[in-house]
Amino acid sequence: MSAQIISGKEIASQIREELKTEVEQLEKKGIQPGLAVILVGDDPASHSYVKGKEKASIELNFYSVIHRLDTDTSEEEVLSLIRELNQDSKIHGILVQLPLPKHISEKKVIQSIDPAKDVDGFHPENVGNMYIGLPAYLPCTPHGVIQMLIRSGVQIEGKHAVVIGRSNIVGKPMAQLLLNQNATVTICHSRTPNLAEITKQADILIPAVGRAGTVTADMVKPGAVVIDVGVNRVDGKLVGDCAFAEVKEVAGMITPVPGGVGPMTITMLMYNTVESVKRHNSNR
Repeated sequence: MSAQIISGKEIASQIREELKTEVEQLEKKGIQPGLAVILVGDDPASHSYVKGKEKASIELNFYSVIHRLDTDTSEEEVLSLIRELNQDSKIHGILVQLPLPKHISEKKVIQSIDPAKDVDGFHPENVGNMYIGLPAYLPCTPHGVIQMLIRSGVQIEGKHAVVIGRSNIVGKPMAQLLLNQNATVTICHSRTPNLAEITKQADILIPAVGRAGTVTADMVKPGAVVIDVGVNRVDGKLVGDCAFAEVKEVAGMITPVPGGVGPMTITMLMYNTVESVKRHNSNR
């Protein structure tokens, strides 16, 4: 029995339909969600991500502004642009596409974004709030994974979830969001001995390391739910961190790459932007 495929495309389009309705309601009150994206340099992957964000913004009728800056733009110029956007009442969400060129401090840039407009959920204030269970903008990829699990009818509470990877963008917040949903969580990483012994205990397995073939069939508990966050290019093809063809014969449910977690990330960014509009306007 092959695993049931969890389609990120389908779930993302369902959430976007819900967002469209919310945006229409806001428009009736004369409010249009505004998203500003800052892209520094010419990293091809970053350009492709930004295109996707632009497309989604247009589809949802956002006020969308993209600032494409040269690689040699100074750190002060980027910080100055963020200060302007922090003050701009038409902008509800600010996103700086990572990675940044070496001469620009990622930490300084993230910390300079107004936490109320930090729709990526990377500002320390939002991260701290997420950890202690206060309202926060949740990082888009881990939040997307939680939505995929919930909307696919997967029970998270009481289950053993194993996350492979400990990045600040996916691994760590992913573990915390699972914990917030009452899962028992184990985080594995490059220094974990006996990785397969731990992954075989997982009811929910989430590889997020960015290395193709990290998870093979013998590492997966029969019937487990596998959400593959990895994105790797092998012989010109996009693949995840799982050896998909063999893992899907053991797992109960699995996400494909592409078409799995990817579409959810951009959708949750749009979700956070609409949340920001609602928060800005509830304070008035």
